[in-house]
Amino acid sequence: MCSRRHEGGRVRSTTPAEDRYIVLSAKRNRRTTAQQVGGKSVSCCLRKADLPKNVARRLRGGGLYARRPVVCVPLTRQHHESRFSLSSDYRRQLIWRESGTAYRPENIQEKDRYPTCSIMVWASIMINGRTCLHVVANGTMTGQRYIDEVLLPHVRLFRGAVGDKFVFMDDNATCHRTLAVQDCLDSEGIQRLVWPARSPDLNPIENVWDALGRQVAGRNYPPTNKNTLIHALTEEWDKLPQQLLNKVVQSMVRRVECCITLHGGHIPY
Repeated sequence: MCSRRHEGGRVRSTTPAEDRYIVLSAKRNRRTTAQQVGGKSVSCCLRKADLPKNVARRLRGGGLYARRPVVCVPLTRQHHESRFSLSSDYRRQLIWRESGTAYRPENIQEKDRYPTCSIMVWASIMINGRTCLHVVANGTMTGQRYIDEVLLPHVRLFRGAVGDKFVFMDDNATCHRTLAVQDCLDSEGIQRLVWPARSPDLNPIENVWDALGRQVAGRNYPPTNKNTLIHALTEEWDKLPQQLLNKVVQSMVRRVECCITLHGGHIPY
């Protein structure tokens, strides 16, 4: 007769207090690595080779997992339209976050610059409609170019189709706020929506730009130069389903309500 004796197993290398400290450290700085997040009070009792693995295990026990941060583009007075680049963001830097918290402010990484060849485009959406994708040619977008290339050939037609209830939403780029632009809007009877700068969460077309970028990146033959990038963007823009555009336009009420509730913070979709 024989029986298996239940063994106690390997002794835990950290105490409950140290486990809590590990989780708290990761929450304080979510972009630290497992090697860094433990701190001196933990590394002293763990072998260097075992530190990342054991710390990651403690973080998972505390509900934190290594995930890529959500990327958003902050709007400033120098930003306007939307820019697409040939380079791809591999987003290899991970952060520690709980499940279902991707859009909390501490888990969002703002991205400002595009390192390679890129082009600027403009387009407008509405319920059951959209403009053609306009490619901004070489040079700087000025107030007069904004009038000649955007307001008169595109926005004015939208205003005529919708009528007096038409409200135009752009951002606070310098070229959008010149006196010439305001005079043009007034002369055409175009009412502009007033909203704060650095608030891409409020603009539904940012979701459309994201969808457009994903479609271009997922093509069988991704663009390799400026001309093919323009062709791909124009082609994929026309393919975007109108249901998507309608959905993001109809989300404006919820966006504004969330922004007010969060006092201007990132909207947790």
